[in-house]
Amino acid sequence: MLDKQHIIDRFIGYVTVDTESDPKSDTTPSTTKQWDLARALSKELIAIGMKDVTIDQNAYIMATLPSNVSHEVPTIGFISHFDTSPDFSGSNVKPQVIENYDGKDIVLNADKNIVLSPDYFDDLLLYKGQTLITTDGTTLLGADDKAGITEIVSAMEYLINHPEIKHGPLRIGFTPDEEIGRGAHKFDVEKFGADWAYTMDGSQIGELEFENFNAASATVKVIGKIVHPGYAKGKMVNSMYIATEFITSLPMLETPEHTEGYQGFFHLAAIEGKVDETHLHYIIRDHDKDHFEARKAMMQNLCEELNSQYGREVIIIEIKDQYFNMKEKIEPVMHIVEIAEAAMKSIGITPIVKPIRGGTDGSQLSYMGLPCPNIFAGGHNFHGRYEYVPVESMLKATELICKIAEMTASRALTGD
Repeated sequence: MLDKQHIIDRFIGYVTVDTESDPKSDTTPSTTKQWDLARALSKELIAIGMKDVTIDQNAYIMATLPSNVSHEVPTIGFISHFDTSPDFSGSNVKPQVIENYDGKDIVLNADKNIVLSPDYFDDLLLYKGQTLITTDGTTLLGADDKAGITEIVSAMEYLINHPEIKHGPLRIGFTPDEEIGRGAHKFDVEKFGADWAYTMDGSQIGELEFENFNAASATVKVIGKIVHPGYAKGKMVNSMYIATEFITSLPMLETPEHTEGYQGFFHLAAIEGKVDETHLHYIIRDHDKDHFEARKAMMQNLCEELNSQYGREVIIIEIKDQYFNMKEKIEPVMHIVEIAEAAMKSIGITPIVKPIRGGTDGSQLSYMGLPCPNIFAGGHNFHGRYEYVPVESMLKATELICKIAEMTASRALTGD
């Protein structure tokens, strides 16, 4: 039986360490404070009895739980990231533990009138009667993905303390900088040595994902001409107006707030503008590879059209691919998804198989030769003040890791 309080204490210990990543940094990890948790984790893994614990010069952590069976079993891995998103402050996190949630509003911060309400976040009602961990309304929580780390460490500890549960060789890996798209960039797949792995980085209990967006970023530079506004007729070219033409020429209903499921989008993430120069920062997302390529072509063609209309180069666009849909790499080895699905059902979890409207380290790792579906970690409302995680979901995720390990060993023995 997993110890609920032990899980709570471990999770709170992780989230109260600030590990916010920084997209403007060119180091790995992108912030030195990520080392604080990385070093603590490597020491903890040694303390609970893990073998081959390593932490490299970029703060990537790996460790092994050796097989306790005599027959040959595939080596499987479990991976999470320890950085938190720069979208919202991760400094001075003050978790609040809500026992036996009653289904009503949760006052996160009375002084600032910040309320977590099921009227707005109706997923809360799924967890009535359970124990929730929330923020105090001034920071994010960090369940993305310190819930995943909590579950992996707790599962390894449980398996070490319960050798009657038979399993093959297990590898675990913790990465920096996933939130800024670099979590897998320096991950040594060969050193990790797993046949396949799972990222514990999903949300709602039951989530099982092997499809994700194809992703690209686009930087659009709009060039104007600045002159004194009193003498501007026929001379001034306001780059912000041209930028507005560009923005409104893209499909206005193909944005994040108007799409769901398999629908892709263009997302204007930031604008910095003056008369003489404006910069637009977009992300481009689509599950379908052909649609993804068409979205990039649409933006490129729009730039060329505006340049033609103005008779000179007023727009310069740079598009960079970020990651691709892991489905292409997972479908040839679908048994790894089937094992996870069967394991969920065996411990009373209803699998929710759906595409990720985002990406994980697993999407990049799959293209690096390590097939890596994504499994729920339990948290909700990531990257903001309303983030929360049900403790019971973390307990189930921990149990699921153990069951996947046990089921993989059993199937290897029977040849299933």
